[in-house]
Amino acid sequence: MTNSILFTNAQLIDGSLVDIAVENGRISWIGKPSLSPVACETKTELSGYVVAASFVEPHAHLDKAFLADRISNPAGDLMGAIRGLEEVRTTITHKDIVERATRAVKLMSQNGVTSIRTHADTTLSGGLSSVLALLEVKRNCAHFMDIQVAMLLEWPVTGTAGKERQALARDAVAAGVDVIGGCPHLDPNPRGAVEFLLAIAIDAQLPLDLHADENMRTDSSDVEHLADVVIRDNVSHQMNASHCVSLSTRSEEDIDRIAAKVARAGITVTALPQTNLFLQERGVSTSPARAITPIHRLQQAGVVVAAGADNLQDPFNLVGRGDPLEIASLLMVSAHVSAPQALQMISSNAHQAVHGITSSLAVGGPADFIAIPATNLRESIAMGPPDRIVVYGGVVIDNQIRNRK
Repeated sequence: MTNSILFTNAQLIDGSLVDIAVENGRISWIGKPSLSPVACETKTELSGYVVAASFVEPHAHLDKAFLADRISNPAGDLMGAIRGLEEVRTTITHKDIVERATRAVKLMSQNGVTSIRTHADTTLSGGLSSVLALLEVKRNCAHFMDIQVAMLLEWPVTGTAGKERQALARDAVAAGVDVIGGCPHLDPNPRGAVEFLLAIAIDAQLPLDLHADENMRTDSSDVEHLADVVIRDNVSHQMNASHCVSLSTRSEEDIDRIAAKVARAGITVTALPQTNLFLQERGVSTSPARAITPIHRLQQAGVVVAAGADNLQDPFNLVGRGDPLEIASLLMVSAHVSAPQALQMISSNAHQAVHGITSSLAVGGPADFIAIPATNLRESIAMGPPDRIVVYGGVVIDNQIRNRK
């Protein structure tokens, strides 16, 4: 046998103890301890570890990671962070982005992430600088992390003022971005922006991932309009809507009506609780909203809801540890999801949002999983323990591998 490992005495999420045989990057057997029919070259003991499918970060901004101490955002809100970033954009170099983003990728890898979708600022002032830097990070880290780079197109993209940015979007596609994205909620014509971004995604045959309804306005309707267009035109395409916090301002009847459309259109939704709680409802003292998309009602309608960290220690979110278990813990407290639901949102659902298919710890599937030193899933999320064992493509990933050029 080549490239084979037997992981012994692992505890699954349901509490059962198993051995897991891995051959040539895939799981070849899962069963009761000491009964494996597979003769593996090496063994790794996982007694005392909880094992689950590896984590996926469905929404990152690696080009901005660790800028918190270099950019001022006195207002603490979304526009304050955007203004602060623009004030220093000319000081941010290619090397700077690559170094900070690589640091973030390694941190996430240590925490059990094996796949990241990162947005890359695509602006007239910065051009393709973030795109090119993150594509370099993608190449450099490919041996231990699967990275998608999404164009985050500056607004406006509509009207006369949008022509240059539309050209910039085509340049980003030519440069090799993996995903089309933008912020229709900031455009003077949000519906036109949704339609342009969807059109370029379809034309380029690339997934669409919108920053949608990232506000607390009751009249914000990015994700609903996207669903309406997709249903009207019978579009079949991989699409995700991130944030969607304005849905939480609607009546339950409105939420259910919109959620039914989103489910019918096949749009996944990514909740980003940490950054949205940080940015939204600033200065509101009486009954401040939680600024989290209505997860339960979306799920009840059949929408696949993922969860991610969004920003990592930058002016949009001053905290964060690059750890999906931190987000799972926050979901349990702020959105009242169960531990199994939280895990699903940071793993299998996040995988579907990013790759279009779900993931699981199963025979025949990729050997991408994490072993967490804990007694059960709840404790794993509560404690977020270090010293996790991360397996990617059947290889146990350590710092020697992460630091390999």
